[in-house]
Amino acid sequence: MTDLNKYRNIGIFAHVDAGKTTSTERILKLTGKIHRTGEVHDGAATTDFMEQEAERGITIQSAATTCFWNDHRLNIIDTPGHVDFTVEVYRSLKVLDGGVGVFCGSGGVEPQSETNWRYADESRVSRLIFVNKLDRMGADFYRVVDQVKNVLGATPLVMTLPIGIEDDFKGVVDVLEQKAWIWDESGQPENYEIVDIPEDMVEKAAEYREMLIETAVEQDDDLMMAYMEGEEPTMEQIKACIRKGTRELAFFPTFCGSAFKNKGMQPMLNAVVDYLPSPTEVDAQPLTDKETGEPTGEVATVDPKEPLRALAFKIMDDRFGALTFIRIYSGVLNKGDTVLNSATGKTERIGRMVEMHADERNEISTAQAGDIIAVVGMKNVQTGHTLCDPKHECTLEPMIFPEPVISIAVAPKDKGGSEKMGIAIGKMVAEDPSFQVETDEDSGETILKGMGELHLDIKVDILKRTYGVDLIVGKPQVAYRETITQAVEDSYTHKKQSGGSGQYGKIDYRIKPGEPNSGFTFSSSVVGGNVPKEFWPAIEKGFAGMMEQGVLAGFPTLDVEVELFDGAFHAVDSSAIAFEIASKGAFRQSMPKAGPQLLEPVMKVDVFTPEDHVGDVIGDLNRRRGMIKDQQAGTTGVRIKGDVPLSEMFGYIGHLRTMTSGRGQFSMEFSHYAACPTNVAEEVIAKQKELKNQK
Repeated sequence: MTDLNKYRNIGIFAHVDAGKTTSTERILKLTGKIHRTGEVHDGAATTDFMEQEAERGITIQSAATTCFWNDHRLNIIDTPGHVDFTVEVYRSLKVLDGGVGVFCGSGGVEPQSETNWRYADESRVSRLIFVNKLDRMGADFYRVVDQVKNVLGATPLVMTLPIGIEDDFKGVVDVLEQKAWIWDESGQPENYEIVDIPEDMVEKAAEYREMLIETAVEQDDDLMMAYMEGEEPTMEQIKACIRKGTRELAFFPTFCGSAFKNKGMQPMLNAVVDYLPSPTEVDAQPLTDKETGEPTGEVATVDPKEPLRALAFKIMDDRFGALTFIRIYSGVLNKGDTVLNSATGKTERIGRMVEMHADERNEISTAQAGDIIAVVGMKNVQTGHTLCDPKHECTLEPMIFPEPVISIAVAPKDKGGSEKMGIAIGKMVAEDPSFQVETDEDSGETILKGMGELHLDIKVDILKRTYGVDLIVGKPQVAYRETITQAVEDSYTHKKQSGGSGQYGKIDYRIKPGEPNSGFTFSSSVVGGNVPKEFWPAIEKGFAGMMEQGVLAGFPTLDVEVELFDGAFHAVDSSAIAFEIASKGAFRQSMPKAGPQLLEPVMKVDVFTPEDHVGDVIGDLNRRRGMIKDQQAGTTGVRIKGDVPLSEMFGYIGHLRTMTSGRGQFSMEFSHYAACPTNVAEEVIAKQKELKNQK
């Protein structure tokens, strides 16, 4: 058994191109895990092992790897930065105890870093901040620190200061120890020396040390009183305070450097060991009720002696078969054990267990609380399922995934491809919960749904290259929704007589617009037994089933409240089925009267552009029916934030690059559903009708 206090389960997350994967490579090199560092821009990074990752220079899947530093075991997960793969970041945060947020020294706090930061806050994950790329043009450490305060609303605790900037970046000042780490120009991480602080930085370093200690001692009232009376706390006391504050998210120790040039990585790694929590120090995972999903008040204590509780957080299919990544929260897992999947109620036997290093694997025979491992060949386990001891059934808090906002229709090019495509898509859906597939019953087309154009692009690419399925791909479609704008009170009677017992059900009901994002809610205020209680679920089922296909153009209907207030039944002819049919008829009768309206997904768009193109970009976003919310000038350009309907954003990246001579960038994520303007709605409805007629 290993000592759990020596474990650190950490993730590295940030905006696209802030240098997460490069930072992971450097950590692996420093800890002796790899001997030659691979570069992202050469397509040779260790953790980017998918063909698509190597080609595009982006991370798509979160990759796991294990290494050692100062006698501590680090389980590291490198996560993607692209907004289309946010689900990978979200599920990784769920199983980590700490993280390193990497920010670009010149780009600062970028849109996707905000989203990831928000996820990490929701998951209560302690973090360090690493301001990377200080050797780049336009890098400014102090500006990024201000952005962390203002944009993220977080408290950075500055632990190192940069010596020199851009081409002159030589090393860092350790604020706490008041020493300077200087690297030579060989680019080797081990070629550094620890010397006195350069004279022109002595004052600044002293000033930052005072700020650091003042912030840290707030974690301990006695130390704070002593400090105010002029007594300096010891190094151990300060470190204990920093550790406590980091764990409680009171502040985030902030480091700086250049991963690419191998400068500033060691102090950050030391901080992972010194300040990030071990598995035993984080809040234990709550157990939930299997039926309702509500917390039961029990938790999975991180302890090898407890019964087994583990969460499957990722499924990956590779050349060796299906891999299920598991974080063990309590107990021990041995090869050959039988475990219960509480989601399906079935048991599975654990065959091979492996420790992952990107796509290489080392076989292991036992793992314990705190470990992140992979199991080969599990049959019915999906992302978010709980694996537990069959004698102690439990369910860990499940994962919630965002709904897809964009879809494309695909068909295999040749007849023989459809079975192959079915099997491949089945595997891909198991791997990525934000990727969904359905078959259009009328046309028989396969519809792929995802988080954005890039997401679906890559899925089609994987189908083609990994599984050898050539597809004909349709145009991207927007996931419209419908709702109503007026309240309606109405009555509907269903009766049918056909020899023997008939069918009878009468309902009086009110339909009205619900609160935004409330979905469908049903209530009943029937008194006196006019509609017996046992028929209420059938009435609710009838209405709920009809919500899937709205009356305007057949899109799902959102935010509707139905209240049943009266009705009538027949002692012989009434049945659940009769009332269900009545509620379906009632939906068809009343929804057109309730001012139905088409809703479209609106995206939160964040565009970066050089200053001389700001006017063009804003004008273009206005033409796309965008609402500009905010503009921020930076050193290298301007960030424009706004809300734009998804339907107007297809192919935007090409357009933006043309406008800004290739220098513009943007990211977007789903924000909310909003009413469609009449002319747009009419067009969409007409198109849907035309499609129906063709079928």
